[in-house]
Amino acid sequence: MGYHNTYNSQSQMIALVDCNNFYASCERVFRPELEKKPVVVLSNNDGCVIARSNEAKKIGIKMGEPAYKRKEEFKKYNVNVFSTNFALYGDMSSRVMSILKKNSKDIEIYSIDEAFLDCQDGDLDKYAKTLSKKVKKWTGIPVCVGIAETKVLAKLANQIAKKHTKSGVFILQKKEIIKKVLQKTAVEDIWGIGTRSAMLLNSYGINTAYQLICIDESWIRKKLSIVGLRIVHELKGIACLPLENKKQIKKNICTSRSLGKPTSDYNQLSQAVSTFAARCSEKLRKQESATTEIRVFLYTNPFNTKQKQYYGNIALKLSQATNDNQTLIKEALRGLKIIYKKEYIYKKAGVIVSKIIPKNQVQLNLFEDAKNTGKYQKISNVFDVINNNMGKDTIKIATQGFDSSWKMKQEQLSPSYTTRIEDILTVKI
Repeated sequence: MGYHNTYNSQSQMIALVDCNNFYASCERVFRPELEKKPVVVLSNNDGCVIARSNEAKKIGIKMGEPAYKRKEEFKKYNVNVFSTNFALYGDMSSRVMSILKKNSKDIEIYSIDEAFLDCQDGDLDKYAKTLSKKVKKWTGIPVCVGIAETKVLAKLANQIAKKHTKSGVFILQKKEIIKKVLQKTAVEDIWGIGTRSAMLLNSYGINTAYQLICIDESWIRKKLSIVGLRIVHELKGIACLPLENKKQIKKNICTSRSLGKPTSDYNQLSQAVSTFAARCSEKLRKQESATTEIRVFLYTNPFNTKQKQYYGNIALKLSQATNDNQTLIKEALRGLKIIYKKEYIYKKAGVIVSKIIPKNQVQLNLFEDAKNTGKYQKISNVFDVINNNMGKDTIKIATQGFDSSWKMKQEQLSPSYTTRIEDILTVKI
């Protein structure tokens, strides 16, 4: 595109900091020999490509492609393939975000690898480049920074920083530059405009962001609702989407996995469901909430037409809201017994907790023993402390079992360099 602008700003500006090819970059931090070599990261059970280095993109490997279809290319181009290492990626994300928090007035962590910042006053170009260098130096993760007056424009600025600048920084502020960017941005590339909305706009001859902001606002509200109107205002430089720095309580929490090996064995399924229920309870405690409903599901492989198909699903209401491991596992297993049918071979199972409320709003039940409730809570808290310090599942409920045959396939899993003491890198002197 050939955009160039550097200047100071005294008004409030929003920065979007986005980690480059985050999962692949995390793997490279501890394997520097992988720099400038193709790297891909696969989804659960090593199924599909969910992250690619720039070198892998140049080969033609696409997001979401089944890994088995690309085996020949992986071998031909010496592609380094990794299973997802959520423990490593989560910890690296926390390190990046802690740096961003210390270098901004306010922050909204948007995803594992993105955050919106309220920029500090002064030279924005210097601020962005200094921040980018600091994150790279302290964590090894490369980032791009886009700065503008609104979150939607900051998204566009970040895209330009990623694709069209050597520094990885772009400040979108001058009116003539904003107009030029909007004229070159397709409506489907606007943050917040979904596929259906883009198709609707295209059907009316609206193909670019600039054409969109020129449309009468009453028409936009009618066709795209108030949400679409806010996006248009943001494109015009009118801030409508404030930074959301408060922790959002999830309304539903789901833990599910494709089984490493399809099975009809009840014991393996019960271990899987117990583990999923335990994960849900951990997530509830982390956001200081409790659930009043738990749902269990399992189903066969819909792509295997040679096998009989079945989808089992049941929701159970709890007599009292809880986030306790033992209670949720007990209820999950009760649901599994109801929906399990031994004549089917199951590919996937999962647990969903819903109707979530803050922990401090839990109503006691007349028929529950308050002493036992408090005791269970203390036990669950002990689980969290031990597992956080010593590693996941260092201590667990017996029904979670020790049979790993149902667990998802991770044949290319890298070490958890920063979260497991036995995986910490050692240096020979």
